[in-house]
Amino acid sequence: MIELRNLTKKFDTFTAVDNLNLKIETGEFFGLLGPNGAGKTTTISLMSTLLLPTAGEIRVDGEVLSRKNPGLKRKISVITQEYSMRQDMTMDEVMEYQGRLYFMPRKKIKEKTEELLEFCGLIDFRRRTVRKLSGGMKRKLMVCRALLTEPEILLLDEPTAGMDALSRRQMWNLLRQLNDHNLTILLTTHYMEEAESLCQRVAFMDRGHLEEVNEPKKMVEQLGHFAVDEMTQDGLKSHYFKNREEAIAHLSRLTGQTALRNTTLEDVFVARAEQKERQ
Repeated sequence: MIELRNLTKKFDTFTAVDNLNLKIETGEFFGLLGPNGAGKTTTISLMSTLLLPTAGEIRVDGEVLSRKNPGLKRKISVITQEYSMRQDMTMDEVMEYQGRLYFMPRKKIKEKTEELLEFCGLIDFRRRTVRKLSGGMKRKLMVCRALLTEPEILLLDEPTAGMDALSRRQMWNLLRQLNDHNLTILLTTHYMEEAESLCQRVAFMDRGHLEEVNEPKKMVEQLGHFAVDEMTQDGLKSHYFKNREEAIAHLSRLTGQTALRNTTLEDVFVARAEQKERQ
């Protein structure tokens, strides 16, 4: 289990993460959501020890996470937004280099490389250099590299950013398979469909604060299962209803361009943002 206790990170007078308290269960697929500047990436950086907290602590299975605890750090792998691989290396070379950094035996590196490249559908491209890979293949290779040391926790900071729709779906399937093997996954994403499809629970952050933690379907239920979209002079306006009958009754009273659909997690995100703007 991962536990964040009063986790705080300040940069001079700016507080990026403010007194964050959160528990993520072993084997859980958890999503961290929020607008730009909410503190999501800073939280990931703290959990990977890339950054050190100003106050508070992170515990993994009851132990305090720190740079001085390499055994605990080995349980965690992180995949950042940026591609962090040498362009002139082949897939095999990227994996071997990563293994050597962790002092893995060469035989183990070779065995795990074969297993992971096969698992991620990259085995036929293993001798291709990074610069010749598509964006989706680079992301998959980053997953392989992160899994080489057999971590128990995978931190993903917008892993499908910039991917086309097909590559994104392939990555989703890969992450589901990893989670099915009891890998604990923490995901930050701006794609609400991604979080709704993958995550068992999600947390909304804003300006460094944790606002709510819940299951995506329960967040949708709170807003209303059905949405009626109305095109007005000021733009698109959505109305939410608990049951279909209420939604249809409201729809019948409207004129102009309208539509009835199921509510999504993106609606929850937008409704929260609009409410903040009105405050």
